[in-house]
Amino acid sequence: MNNNAKITLVEGDEAKTVDVYSEEGLDLVSKLWVKLYAQYKLTHDIKWMGIPIIQYPEDIMMMHELIWKERPDVIVECGIAHGGALVFYSSLFELIGTGRVIGVDVEIRKHNREALDKHPMSHRIEMIEESSVSEKAISEVKKYIKDTDKVMVVLDSKHSKEHVLKELAIYSEIVTPGSYLVAMDGAQEWAWNIPDGKPE
Repeated sequence: MNNNAKITLVEGDEAKTVDVYSEEGLDLVSKLWVKLYAQYKLTHDIKWMGIPIIQYPEDIMMMHELIWKERPDVIVECGIAHGGALVFYSSLFELIGTGRVIGVDVEIRKHNREALDKHPMSHRIEMIEESSVSEKAISEVKKYIKDTDKVMVVLDSKHSKEHVLKELAIYSEIVTPGSYLVAMDGAQEWAWNIPDGKPE
């Protein structure tokens, strides 16, 4: 068996050839996989308890372990989409026996809200339809948090640099010291230049 496999990536006028089994090869293939995963919207095929979650499976598993270890009382998630992550976090809270999820999104489509309202995990979910960086959203989020709550925050709404920086500044004031503020989809850095990518 020949383990001397090479891969060449050509971008514009530049070509790069690396050993597939080297760390450089792993890095290159991983970044290519993220590009293809994003271009073909494979995250849209992933569901949690019947609701599309739109996450990389590895990220879902890492979030599971973080939540299981930290056991927050509240998770604030900016960006709801279909709501699969809200259901995922709620189902973990169901196993733990306590906890609530607050979802914030600039638009919660009627069919998504109806599906979440009917879901068995709905008793652990609150939804706020506002821009995650608006004063109204922050005020509403704070109404659901008690002074004694351990709060984790997940940022997964608009992925532009400007928007995420605003969210980081705002929600760093809400996350409990010693807990976590997780900014999802940092791999967008590798996928902005795919055919369906967005430079911002």
